Amino acid sequence: MGDYHFVYKDLEGASTQWDDIQRKLGNLPPKPPAFKPPAFTPAPDESSAPKDKSWIDNKTEDELEDLQDDPDLDDDRFLEDYRKKRLAEMREAAKVAKFGSVIPITGSDFVREVSQAPSDVWVVVILYKDGIPECTLLMRCLEELATKYPATKFVKIISTDCIPNYPDRNLPTLLVYNNGAVKANHVGIHSFGRRCTPEGVALVLCNSDPVLNDGLSGSDPSSKAVIDGVRRSFLEKVVKAHEDDDDGFSSD
Repeated sequence: MGDYHFVYKDLEGASTQWDDIQRKLGNLPPKPPAFKPPAFTPAPDESSAPKDKSWIDNKTEDELEDLQDDPDLDDDRFLEDYRKKRLAEMREAAKVAKFGSVIPITGSDFVREVSQAPSDVWVVVILYKDGIPECTLLMRCLEELATKYPATKFVKIISTDCIPNYPDRNLPTLLVYNNGAVKANHVGIHSFGRRCTPEGVALVLCNSDPVLNDGLSGSDPSSKAVIDGVRRSFLEKVVKAHEDDDDGFSSD
């Protein structure tokens, strides 16, 4: 015959006078608190949220475009102007962010990626081959410049993919394009001075044209402004290196 065992429980949180006495004597653990459901919080109603600058800041580019016909903004000139400003900033940021690295291309990509690049974009092409130390050194400089100047397009292509039978003695070679035309070419590592540094390469590239563009100095910065920025960056780098040397000396 089965052993049936029933356990009778009172309502959760309820207690008897006997239990209360036993708890005072320490024979029972403290009574658990009665269950209380969390307070009801209605879901936020976006339509009732205040429409201010922070409301605009939280919108995506597509959402800002959709707000163009919002009747509430028609009555608020400040918000409408701020919406247009934010939209322009987001589009400019997207434009700047489309580069930022040295992009590998092949011979079949050259016309599309270089010759047909937009007229407001400068393109720096490095012809190289793996295993040549001078190519490796210049490539490192270009990788740093590509990060610093994301509105300038940097591409790399194996020399013989670009120009059949191109002699290795001319490597590395830099070609500078704008508006579909070659604006400059630099053959060999010696073109960039005794020590090939990112700052030295930047100064050579911007010697006559504003090739490097960080996207923050306007759509067509002057060559002088770019060179001044490169020199300032170089001085900051030298000062930082000097300070690091001083810190290392003092720690000894």
